[in-house]
Amino acid sequence: MTSSVVNNPKWSWQLIRAGTLKLDGGGMFGIIPKALWQRSFTPDDRNRITIAHNCLLLERDGVRVLIESGSGDKFEPKLVEQYGLEGDCVRAAVEKKNIDPASINHAIVTHLHFDHAGGLTSLDGSKSVPSFPNASVYVQQREWLDANENNAVMTRTYLKENLDPLRDHLKMIDSPEPFNSNGVPHRNARPRTRVSERTTEVLPGIKVFLVPGHTWGQQAVMFNDDHGRTIVFTPDVMPTIGHVGAAYSIAYDVEPYTAMITKSWFLEEAAANDWLLAIDHEPNSPLVRVRPDGKGWYTLNPENP
Repeated sequence: MTSSVVNNPKWSWQLIRAGTLKLDGGGMFGIIPKALWQRSFTPDDRNRITIAHNCLLLERDGVRVLIESGSGDKFEPKLVEQYGLEGDCVRAAVEKKNIDPASINHAIVTHLHFDHAGGLTSLDGSKSVPSFPNASVYVQQREWLDANENNAVMTRTYLKENLDPLRDHLKMIDSPEPFNSNGVPHRNARPRTRVSERTTEVLPGIKVFLVPGHTWGQQAVMFNDDHGRTIVFTPDVMPTIGHVGAAYSIAYDVEPYTAMITKSWFLEEAAANDWLLAIDHEPNSPLVRVRPDGKGWYTLNPENP
């Protein structure tokens, strides 16, 4: 892996919908009052909102790369009901595309919470095994360490059954941090370097960069597609289009202040570089362009695949 890019291969890709889940609306919007967030989401009688597991499947020259994997299908019935899990897991969704899971060569996850990395493993009897047995798995080293030490606000999000089967498949990444970790940046601060200087190329033309706040090792994934667009798979720095506001952070972010700062420079870069964002939990139209709103912030404009 290298941070320098000699060429810029183009990838074809498709959106993979790996089912939906329901999470508490207050938890998903943190300090934002319900009167505001329910303009974007209508909660059920248990105050849960429905969000998606969005994944991308990339292909080029016979190589297949999966970005993100959703919650998977290993939960016992009680938790399936608690989380309102519905629809195909990512393995089943890939198979419905007439693609053999064994033909997936690489998998990249933004972070290792169960609703992002759970689909990388499946049950074989009572044993958890890789869903994509021939895939190398790319994750930030900091994320892997935190996952194994359960450094999280939630107690049941880094799950042993999701982690242990991946150990022999891991490709660790150590991308540069946006800010010096020894200090607390001002809320209007910007990283001293551009995103392009902090990316790590993990595969030809596929790069990752840190977007800390939700977790310290959370990463976004960037590539150019065969239509000439720069695609950036956007994790829980902005999990839905309803989270575009600066303070619209998840209650279980490890550092909400950092998440707010990250979102600010992330959206600034997205607008300046005309990225097409693929948003991880957006249940409706997850592909958006970022544009300045003329008031010092940004709007999100949906775009077709």
